[in-house]
Amino acid sequence: MIIYLKKFGTLLNGRVFGREAFAALLPSLNRMKDNERIEVDCGGVEVLTPAWADEFLTSLIDKFGDNVVLKNAENPAVKETLIFLEETNKIKFNRE
Repeated sequence: MIIYLKKFGTLLNGRVFGREAFAALLPSLNRMKDNERIEVDCGGVEVLTPAWADEFLTSLIDKFGDNVVLKNAENPAVKETLIFLEETNKIKFNRE
């Protein structure tokens, strides 16, 4: 499965909005096969705040672990948020 974050907007901020985005996607995620890869494409996202990303990306990692891979995460705002969450939550995002 490929998740294009820009479908949720280019300015992804707010814990509530991140939680809502994850909840909206959850029915599709629950239909996935075991060990199916989830590619999260960050292309086109201008701003990704730690609050939004924590609710969305950390929830993905909690549920699907190493099956989640982030792509196109070179934007400085995205990159710094991922680094912050890795340090804060003691997790590691798989990146391609």
